[in-house]
Amino acid sequence: MNATAAAGVLPAGAPVPDVELVDQHGQRLRWSELWEGQHALLVFYPFAFSPTCTRELDELAEDLAAFDAAAVQVAGVSCDPVPALRAFSDARGYPLPLLSDFWPHGAAARAVGVFDGGRGVARRGSLLVDPAGHVRWSALQEDRAGRPAGLHRAALEALPAP
Repeated sequence: MNATAAAGVLPAGAPVPDVELVDQHGQRLRWSELWEGQHALLVFYPFAFSPTCTRELDELAEDLAAFDAAAVQVAGVSCDPVPALRAFSDARGYPLPLLSDFWPHGAAARAVGVFDGGRGVARRGSLLVDPAGHVRWSALQEDRAGRPAGLHRAALEALPAP
């Protein structure tokens, strides 16, 4: 599903705000560091340890070699606090940064249009950001069933040919 402005998520071509978050190891990280000299895939999800989010991140981690080969840095983003993300990452062995949007609560998710204010969580939004900090591809999965397997592979198709 390609995101639209009506859905609230940033559309292709829009600049992505350069926010600073903390990863699962307590390190501060600016989004622009993710896409410096490469593309970055920001994958927002509601809850660490929930069955659907775990399945989605497991699939992404299993497919990470394809993103590495295309020089795409992948990062997960949720409103969970850092200790929860550290436990989640350690338990699942995720080889990608998990970024905490805990405080100010949901500010990064709000900035890209994927915050669910009623539930206080990030919606299942994904953005491929180019090295200049603009959205190249975006998707939003509204239902709670989760993103279809292989959805993020579509982001790779949005990359320019080598």
